[in-house]
Amino acid sequence: MAEPLKNIYNDSFFEKFTIAIQQQIPAFDKPSFLASIFDKEWTSRELKQRMHHIVLCLKPHLPTEYKPMIQTVLSIVNQLQKNNKNKQSFEWMFLPEFVELYGLNDFKTSVRAFEQITQFTSCEFAVRPFIIKYPVKMMAQMLQWAKHENKNVRRFATEGCRPRLPWAMALPPLKNDPQSILPILEQLKNDPSEYVRRSVANNLNDIAKDNPAIVIEIAKKWIGKTTETDKLVKHACRTLLKQGNTEMMCLFGFSSIENIEITNFNIHTPSIKIGEAVSFSFDIKNMSNKPSLIRLEYGLYYQKANGTLSRKVFKISETNYESNASRTISRKQSFKITTTRKLHLGLHQIAIIVNGQEFDRYDFLLVTPHSSS
Repeated sequence: MAEPLKNIYNDSFFEKFTIAIQQQIPAFDKPSFLASIFDKEWTSRELKQRMHHIVLCLKPHLPTEYKPMIQTVLSIVNQLQKNNKNKQSFEWMFLPEFVELYGLNDFKTSVRAFEQITQFTSCEFAVRPFIIKYPVKMMAQMLQWAKHENKNVRRFATEGCRPRLPWAMALPPLKNDPQSILPILEQLKNDPSEYVRRSVANNLNDIAKDNPAIVIEIAKKWIGKTTETDKLVKHACRTLLKQGNTEMMCLFGFSSIENIEITNFNIHTPSIKIGEAVSFSFDIKNMSNKPSLIRLEYGLYYQKANGTLSRKVFKISETNYESNASRTISRKQSFKITTTRKLHLGLHQIAIIVNGQEFDRYDFLLVTPHSSS
């Protein structure tokens, strides 16, 4: 079993961290800090709770006023950069929380702090309360950062204003109207860093979930300029493609399925238990006398608590099928318990999807260990 991510905050981590603090705060009380970190609730805290707890425990060791406090935090960041040879790392993403928690009323100081800290560890979560409180000023600043010489700052400009950033505070105004994001994405669409361009794609994918027409228009405008931008656009449109959006299917060359035949569909495991996998296979054939680019997926309809079914789409392949070419496809889908999906017993279904068009659904059952098929 994989090690829980929260365990990155271990003795080795705190040794590195406290060394950097002591190099900047000679009077730092390391035993007191570590005692407050490893309190009786430490083992039960999850990842983000541990991050927040570290901030609260370090706060009493810093100056009380915000400006000197954040200056001390920045000096620790500088020391960590030296000690870690300027490598960005996820484990330090609690540091911007000092700005988020204590600097919301000091825009100028906080903006300068974000610019420095994000070159070491991303501030994408911490900036979001500032976008809510200062929508015009903060988005104007993000646009300026999109022109920064440092790729981590440029990436922060787009990642921080993603309307649906996972694990982060929601940005309802940008979900409703993403127009202030678009100049940032336009500025960064040809960025030399793939790291930055991928963030642009992720931002567009977020926008597509609430404002698909905007992303469709951008995709049509950006496509065909460079190989890098084409890759960005394809990644940005992944939700639209999973939804079977006709315009996007045509844009990427996935045409009519009139001459595509699906036969011999078979669910080999009509009854499975939690922890097992449903297994199925089918044949696909291009009946046309011309080659056909085929995007092949399957929709798995999960049982919900209220008795209805909810579809999740899984991609199989994107392949060019020559005239009269056929293939046999086999797949397995695990039904192990995870933190991202709650499983419910009963009827489930599978359907093959070709170029966004769904074929017939087929039933199978998720049963208890004592049930029989």
